[in-house]
Amino acid sequence: MLLRFSFGRLACLSAAVLAGHLVAARPASACPAALPPAAERMSLDVTEAHVARREPVRVLAIGSSSTEGIGASGPDRTYPHLLEQALRGAWRGTPVDVTNAGIGGETADQTLARLAEALARPVKPDLVIWQVGTNDAITGGDEAAFRRRLEQGVALVRAAGSDLIVLDQQYYPAIPDHARYERFVGLVAAVAQEAEVPVFSRYALMKDWNRQDPALLAGMLSSDRFHMGDQGYACLVQALGRDILDAVTPRPEPLQAVARAKRQKLPDAASLRRG
Repeated sequence: MLLRFSFGRLACLSAAVLAGHLVAARPASACPAALPPAAERMSLDVTEAHVARREPVRVLAIGSSSTEGIGASGPDRTYPHLLEQALRGAWRGTPVDVTNAGIGGETADQTLARLAEALARPVKPDLVIWQVGTNDAITGGDEAAFRRRLEQGVALVRAAGSDLIVLDQQYYPAIPDHARYERFVGLVAAVAQEAEVPVFSRYALMKDWNRQDPALLAGMLSSDRFHMGDQGYACLVQALGRDILDAVTPRPEPLQAVARAKRQKLPDAASLRRG
């Protein structure tokens, strides 16, 4: 299922909490409005259970240069670091550790090998955020092989019993072959939908920034006009963090009451007559 931004009253509160913890990290200008909400929220059952019990939450952020933080002015401006700070602030009393396992220039097969190694360790992550696909799309990788790597990665995380969010490709103005690039974006969405794994569509987010105003997107990018800069990483975390917080928020009691009511047996006609 392709998920972007899931809102509601609780999600709005989450957004305010996240914004408060990113004030010092992001440039002065505010992040733009997010895309319309998705029909479903992310399913992060393992993470939700840990937060409910106030147990440590271990997050593995793995991928290439966008995870490593190329384009950021320092390690404290990378998206994994900002996400850790935001979640710690929102989940007070719950220890949160986000490991930055990004290596610039990697393609899916290279990251997949490191992902398999990380998941084979005795202490496994509760949540994996797999940023994938940009280098495969721009370096001439085979589409069928890329799809197989995605499927293998999803299977590895599932077998480890961890939650998974797939972070798809970035949008940038100088994409050399839009048709090919968007096929790779589509492959991420298709594999995730088939596996019922949430995707945070960075591509859709950044493309919408460009649609609103090319200068807006330019302000989110570093000087190379390819990687995000400090502003872009901060706004990415504000949006991604909202989805994560919404996913681990307990469902409202009225919905549970409705579900219980549906399970109750309705009285038969004879009972009604006796009454």
